[in-house]
Amino acid sequence: MSNPSVYLDHSATTPVSPKALEAMLPYFSEIYGNASGIYSQGRKAKHALEGARHTVADILNAKPPEIVFTSCGSESDNMVLRGVVWQTLQRKTNRDKSHHLIVSAIEHKAVIDTARQLADFFSFDLTILPVDGSGRVDPDDLRVAIRPDTMLVSVMAANNEIGTLQPIIELAAISREQGVPFHTDAVQAPGHISLDVQAQGIDSLALSGHKFYGPKGVGVAYIRSALSLIAAQTGGGHEGKHRAGTENVAGIVGLATALREAEDLRPSEAPRLRALRDRLLQAIPALIPGARISGHPTERLPHHASFLFKGIEIQGILMGLDMAGIAASSGSACTSAAQAPSSVLTAMGVSAADAVGHLRLTLGRSTTDADIDHLLETLSPLVTRLRKLSPTTH
Repeated sequence: MSNPSVYLDHSATTPVSPKALEAMLPYFSEIYGNASGIYSQGRKAKHALEGARHTVADILNAKPPEIVFTSCGSESDNMVLRGVVWQTLQRKTNRDKSHHLIVSAIEHKAVIDTARQLADFFSFDLTILPVDGSGRVDPDDLRVAIRPDTMLVSVMAANNEIGTLQPIIELAAISREQGVPFHTDAVQAPGHISLDVQAQGIDSLALSGHKFYGPKGVGVAYIRSALSLIAAQTGGGHEGKHRAGTENVAGIVGLATALREAEDLRPSEAPRLRALRDRLLQAIPALIPGARISGHPTERLPHHASFLFKGIEIQGILMGLDMAGIAASSGSACTSAAQAPSSVLTAMGVSAADAVGHLRLTLGRSTTDADIDHLLETLSPLVTRLRKLSPTTH
């Protein structure tokens, strides 16, 4: 089967950039030593590993020892949440005290499911911050929710399903005022918005290489040096004793190369994608009756457009687009009335009936004006045809 001619699912995954692939290749064949080895091959691998660590640290405005390489963003989120909670609970002075964790209602499952499991298992309080109709957290809600015994606040920088950006700087400042660490799942951010852990007051964050033209199977956890946590993965002294296991040197080199490239391209690429995105945000509600934007109309990722189509299930649209050579997704929204709707859309107050018609279109470096033209020419008649066939319209 050939690749789609128009790929509009970059929030799910991106292709590996030629630069990243070229940088990785020697570490599959020529420089294959274990980075923990003291022999020449091991030293070369270690040099590449530490070079990548310095690159990532420079981009995030962090210190190299604060960069921990993982297998993905989900592992990074788990590492921080579990590590901070375990560290807090094991302190003798805190054993008899109450404990509290705060996350937002629109977090990725790597955060919200982990938070719920920890709260259930260790019987501490979990506050799930609400969001408004555009998917944004109100900083005043955090001010009310935060407590002296709050262990951690976790609010994602940008939502994968609806593209909404959170007021991270303000939320982090509130946490810092109360002496509470602030974590953000920033998986969707690189190449689209600035990430500066010092300026933004971030204590820990998660990244995943395949979201910014790096390889799959490699991620980053930034952990501020002052933040104490217990390692969730044991068995060796790798990654500053935060994560046991032989490092994926080729993947790490690819991630660092891709992150550097994404940051270098951001000043030109983000505005270009924003202009294409705005075409979609303006045209689709105008062309298709009953279509409306999901997420914030302006405070959103520059490459992200998402919509709710009333009176239709999205699976038919996705299949029709695929037949036209267009790859798109529904985010995590349901594709059948028998399934539970997206927790993100539910948190925003979207009904289950409307949530089944959620479409996510995420653009990338390959996206052109011609691609947008093709999508618009295809989507409107497709929706009209499907609505005539859909029992939900009657």
